[in-house]
Amino acid sequence: MAFVNTLYNTNFLEYASYVIKDRAIPHVDDGLKPVQRRILHTLYEVDDGKFHKVANIVGQCMKYHPHGDASIGDALVAIANKDLFIDKQGNFGNIFTGDPASAVRYIECRLSPLAVESLFNPEITEYVDSYDGRNREPVTLPAKLPVLLALGAEGIAVGMSTKILPHNLIELLEAQIAYLHGDQHLVFPDFPTGGLADVSEYNDGNGKVLLRAKLDTSDPKRIVIRELPFGSTTESIMASIEGAARKGKLKIAGISDYTAENVEIEVRLARGIHTQDTVDALYAFTDCESSVSVNMMVISDEKPVVMSVTEVIKRNSDRLIEILTAELKLEERKLKDKLHAKTLEQIFIENRVYKKIEAMKTAESVVKAVFDGLAPFQREIRREVTNEDVDTLLKIPIRRISLYDINRAKKEMEDIKTRLREIKRHLGAIVDYTVDFLGKIINKYKPQHPRKTELVSFKKVDVREAAQRNLKLRYDKDTGYLGYEVNGNLLFDVSPYDRVLVIRKTGAFSVIGVPEKLFVDKGMLHCGFVDKDLVFTAIYRDEETKFPYIKRFKIEQFQLNKGYAIVPENCTLLKLTTDPNAVVTIEYKPKPRLKVLEENFKVKNFLVKNAKAGGIRLANKEMKSAKIG
Repeated sequence: MAFVNTLYNTNFLEYASYVIKDRAIPHVDDGLKPVQRRILHTLYEVDDGKFHKVANIVGQCMKYHPHGDASIGDALVAIANKDLFIDKQGNFGNIFTGDPASAVRYIECRLSPLAVESLFNPEITEYVDSYDGRNREPVTLPAKLPVLLALGAEGIAVGMSTKILPHNLIELLEAQIAYLHGDQHLVFPDFPTGGLADVSEYNDGNGKVLLRAKLDTSDPKRIVIRELPFGSTTESIMASIEGAARKGKLKIAGISDYTAENVEIEVRLARGIHTQDTVDALYAFTDCESSVSVNMMVISDEKPVVMSVTEVIKRNSDRLIEILTAELKLEERKLKDKLHAKTLEQIFIENRVYKKIEAMKTAESVVKAVFDGLAPFQREIRREVTNEDVDTLLKIPIRRISLYDINRAKKEMEDIKTRLREIKRHLGAIVDYTVDFLGKIINKYKPQHPRKTELVSFKKVDVREAAQRNLKLRYDKDTGYLGYEVNGNLLFDVSPYDRVLVIRKTGAFSVIGVPEKLFVDKGMLHCGFVDKDLVFTAIYRDEETKFPYIKRFKIEQFQLNKGYAIVPENCTLLKLTTDPNAVVTIEYKPKPRLKVLEENFKVKNFLVKNAKAGGIRLANKEMKSAKIG
């Protein structure tokens, strides 16, 4: 049993770790899940500037991704539809209508110029063996952009999930520049479907965002939906509108979808219906408004952690400095090697060192002759001459020696030295160099990446306020039933979302949803909408003493469908009014020496209390009757 438990715990932890790190959660450094990274790596391997069949890319990628071709194809289409790193050709589906892409054998793709210049550099990339050990794949790509926030991500792993919204690429780069300058620049989501977004509760990537469709209400007879909230499609929007219309939550004459390159859903209004009322109903009862909760779970330092947008921008900016530093040092090393080779070649040819090897009989003597010929110029060479250097010099063909251009060689060497000085200057001011790098990308790609989602502040529409009151609430006093399916006296119009206060003749009251048919009482005293400012006046009698009491109160706190009592136990409710200027007339039971048999009280002279408070005794006399005038 202990062995089974150990085996189970070990296997479960390994499985959970695998799903979290290698399937569902993106890495903070390059913002990619493994399947996305493998797709982009495959595209880079085969990149020749031409389009490739997606089916071929899927097949090539399977040598890195052991989870089937369907997941690869779906992930590639999803990345391509972000319009950042993959150029597409053919039908990749429609993010507005929700139409799927064509089969992978029909569509084509290639890396975008932005991806080529900002995501790859094999010489500074760390590689590991692929799943079968036959190939090498990158641990993370040396991404120079905040890919995680630009693409967004969604995934569910064992015991955790991530939901990261996409952001505008240019705004992210501007935020990085602000960070590098020591400032803070907040960024907010930007969605490919446009629409409106209230980000007041975004909480730096770990809160929620309220989304709305953008509506055109310029025509009083119709409403046109021009942009969609993120996560919805024209099909889901239309289905939700038609469903709300069938349930009577909004009145429309018809709906049509004219979406092509841009969204255009026409909602025709019914006769006598106002535009603003319909707009509120669309936001309240359909997918034209939605709320998205976000949770920025990422892989960082081999562990899943929750980060904020600001923290990710800082991490990506610091990593960008590391990548640019590594590239500059790599270029510096290559240029120094090239300068060394050019210097040896210049000395070897200009000083006719090659002439000294003509009389040599053995390979060893030839090599020694070259070393001896270069020795006087060691200060100019600056680096130790190796056997590999000599071997390279000995391989120079005679034709190249005879055509050697001294002036051109000196210019090339001077250009190398100039570039080395530039690199040294950049490394000494790497932050400024990084800012300049980001500025160049912004200037180059800003026209291609305008903000699509408009940031606004709006209050969530209350469904009760937006609902149309098209139900007739009736009460049948003979049967005691209340509801919109009851045949009786019409009380008022209601909607399914209204709350109704019912006070029965016994003094019991409750707040209920609008009933279809509900028995309340054959002597109902009050029925109306809940109004916490409405003041009631109740006259009741204590059945032990027969003394009269008055109670003024508001119904401010309650639980739906829970019963409450206006009067204490062993008391009888006699009268109830909402008139603040009412006058109560109490008639007392005649008794010896009782001179005053009737007395009037103005209700406004008594304090207003809550519904649970006791009443005020009007007299220490037995009452006969009460009336309100």
